[in-house]
Amino acid sequence: MPLKKLTEYADCAGCASKLDAALLDALMGDLPIQDDPRILVDYRTADDAGVYRWAAGPALVQTVDFFTPIVDDPYTFGRIAAANALSDVYAMGGTPRTALAITALPKNGPPADVIRAVFRGGADTLRQAGVALLGGHTVSDPEVKFGYSVTGEVDPDRVWTNAGARPGDVLILTKALGTGVIVRAIKYQKSNELELNGAVESMTRLNDVAVALARDFGPGTVHACTDVTGFGLVGHATEMAAASGTTLVIDTAKLPLLPGAEDLVAEFLPCGGRANVRHFRSLEVDPGVSQARHMLCLDPQTSGGLLLAVPPDLAGAVADAIRRGGDLAVVIGQVTQRNGADGPSVRLE
Repeated sequence: MPLKKLTEYADCAGCASKLDAALLDALMGDLPIQDDPRILVDYRTADDAGVYRWAAGPALVQTVDFFTPIVDDPYTFGRIAAANALSDVYAMGGTPRTALAITALPKNGPPADVIRAVFRGGADTLRQAGVALLGGHTVSDPEVKFGYSVTGEVDPDRVWTNAGARPGDVLILTKALGTGVIVRAIKYQKSNELELNGAVESMTRLNDVAVALARDFGPGTVHACTDVTGFGLVGHATEMAAASGTTLVIDTAKLPLLPGAEDLVAEFLPCGGRANVRHFRSLEVDPGVSQARHMLCLDPQTSGGLLLAVPPDLAGAVADAIRRGGDLAVVIGQVTQRNGADGPSVRLE
């Protein structure tokens, strides 16, 4: 009997999107309000990680992220899972320090050498980031799942959140869009090696360089930040706009796209992308925006780039510095005043 491909150990292989946003809102909405003054950031602003202030020194940043296989190569899957989990700490302006592995394995799951390759890929990425692996937890489950709980540190006076975007700010995106579409197409053998390699390079690249270079500009340079993952660019932009009380205007002609994504999106938008279409409706789309670009803004990303809101007088310098550091940095829009409670959170132009 031939060995199963790694993505066959998942009901929705090729889609690493988050839980449907509407269901997530329903689950979290009834939790009691926390009033501990040491909590600087929690789930209520839909930020990427929680932040907790100690009596002195840096604040604690904590996150957790894991998902089913989205590629068949186990080592690459481990690398992607680690980069994806670390990204939540980077998106808060923090530095990841330690990690705990989270693993779910079916009883008739992949052979031991495949699982070892997943762990090795994750460990290599953690080492690249200077993060110590302290241990982890494994459970039995019908699907393979893998990821990490990550702990980091951040200056409590320089925490980046969703809530600080201001009218006039410029939006910078640090990775191209299209990972969800390409990974989905690969499952059906409709994408080529060049397209897969572009998606893998993007998903395994850490967001550490962009964060370090933006932080070098000093306090107040980054007004707001999020990483673009399962809710797609529109979903995470909507969360930033809602937390900030603004509208984010995105110039779709300037969006960086992975090779092949624009041609594949009509047929291979993942199920998470379709859920994003249904949920994120506080959206205005200009008639001139192509359907492909519209859908790519809703494509669930895995280990996506950072969306930064930066003052207009610093945006060019920040983007140039990130590009000189070897990362992508594209100005894709701006933050504007929101026109009342019924105004759109995000506008695509």
